[in-house]
Amino acid sequence: MRRVSLIGAASGWGAGIRETEDGPLFLREFGLAEQLRAAGIDARWAAMVEPERRWAAAPAPTRGEVDRLVAAHNAALAREVASVARRSLPVVLGGDHSIAVGTWGGLARSFRGRFGLIWFDAHLDAHTAATSPSQNPHGMSAAVLLGHGAPEFLAIGGGVLRPENLCYVGARSYEDGELALLQRLGVRIVFMDEVHRRGLAAVAAEALAIATAGTSGFGLTIDLDGFDPEDAPGIGLKIPDGLRREAMLGALAPLACHPRLAAIEIVEYVPQLDEGKKTAELVRDLLTTLLAPAASRPATRARTLVPVA
Repeated sequence: MRRVSLIGAASGWGAGIRETEDGPLFLREFGLAEQLRAAGIDARWAAMVEPERRWAAAPAPTRGEVDRLVAAHNAALAREVASVARRSLPVVLGGDHSIAVGTWGGLARSFRGRFGLIWFDAHLDAHTAATSPSQNPHGMSAAVLLGHGAPEFLAIGGGVLRPENLCYVGARSYEDGELALLQRLGVRIVFMDEVHRRGLAAVAAEALAIATAGTSGFGLTIDLDGFDPEDAPGIGLKIPDGLRREAMLGALAPLACHPRLAAIEIVEYVPQLDEGKKTAELVRDLLTTLLAPAASRPATRARTLVPVA
């Protein structure tokens, strides 16, 4: 059984809601590592990558300062991921989704061959500065991984992912500019209406086939706002009609302990908005489903195993 290295990526500068930086610290205090070990997973905290913090009364940073703060945090995260990936399975816990630049840029430094990525999210995160209405870096990370974006981000994770090995699942909130980029590149996007029509298990099987086609391995990035807010209240951007907890656990079951799984990333947890630790427990159950021996995985109402290409 592979050792699991938990890496906290306490980033909030990339989002409109800074409290995402508190997510990893809360999960550590929640006893995530201890609960995973109780489920038979050899999990230990490897690092807590902290951002530059400022007093609440300090002047708001300029756009350029925000980009510098995000780039510095991602550079530190990339070094940590590259280090632990040589000896264990990195599980990166955010933090806002700008950390994808550091997570997957770091993995690329230590990974032999190319990798694919399954991106569970309500959003596409494929903006550049030219198309983003908010200019928040957490909406730009996928574009960077595909080779488009600001030089300071491209230096960390630029172009590490091929478009034919990226698959989105659950998208339902996006802008025309980012959609146009992904369509031009030929990225597969499974919007939420298709998830409803085909079922999440079948969609996840297709996503895995895309992420493993011609690659040496694959990763999962799970933005918690991809879930319906009823199942994941501890998120900042609540978009209704999202992925449901039981269906997701069932769809991930065929990926459990997959020998080609290279890294996992779970992002955008805001503990201050959680209800009874419901979202923290979801994070735990997602990881238990993916990493625990079969007897220790959480039960689901419908766990349909489907063939994987």
